Amino acid sequence: MYEERPSRYEGAVLWSKRPVPPPGSRQEPPRGPWTAPYPVLPDGCMDLLWTEGRLFVAGPDTRAYAPAGEGGPTIVGLRFAPGTAPALLGVPAHELRDRRVDLADLWPAARVRNLTARVDAAPDPASALEALALEHGADRPHPDPVLLRVVASLAEGRTVGATADALGLGARRLHRHALAAFGYGPKTLARVLRLQRALALARSGLPDAETAAVAGYADQAHLARDVRELTGLRLTELLSRRP
Repeated sequence: MYEERPSRYEGAVLWSKRPVPPPGSRQEPPRGPWTAPYPVLPDGCMDLLWTEGRLFVAGPDTRAYAPAGEGGPTIVGLRFAPGTAPALLGVPAHELRDRRVDLADLWPAARVRNLTARVDAAPDPASALEALALEHGADRPHPDPVLLRVVASLAEGRTVGATADALGLGARRLHRHALAAFGYGPKTLARVLRLQRALALARSGLPDAETAAVAGYADQAHLARDVRELTGLRLTELLSRRP
């Protein structure tokens, strides 16, 4: 079962995924197509994650990631808005692209052992994970506001060229900074954000052809092709398996 709530860490979301209760349990949720494991879709975000005995980081994805099934361990995570996690972690995003990496590979191992034990012992691991990030983030530089404006511009559907011009950034400079902040170039980020825009429109009940036009695709076939390439599923499958 998946739950999330806004975090006190600016722009982040705190979430948890717990095993589904066994069949026959009074807590068992209604069965339906949405209970199938849902892929983690590319969204430009990075996550700091905890499962008992382990702290790790999920880098920015360029393709869907298949999570463990319903019987997997409890996982809690802090999902950072695009471009905000590298400042906290002290690692360029492109080094973590499409990877799940132990935090001990990024920070001193002894410190991570202490932090892991602290979250393990907490009555609410999600709140403990959030507190960890807030404490560490207090001494870290803030994300570059220009790059956050890049995200906002691309999320609204503006082209990479128009975004670069509006912010006074050359194409090469934008690409270099985007790799460090987002894990990939601005064109890939724009594609990922367009996917998220299209999914939100489709989930609202908008027909596929209108979804394609409003989200910024050339046509419905372009939408279908892009969804399949980024997620490995057809749009109808994603909608039917919506969590």
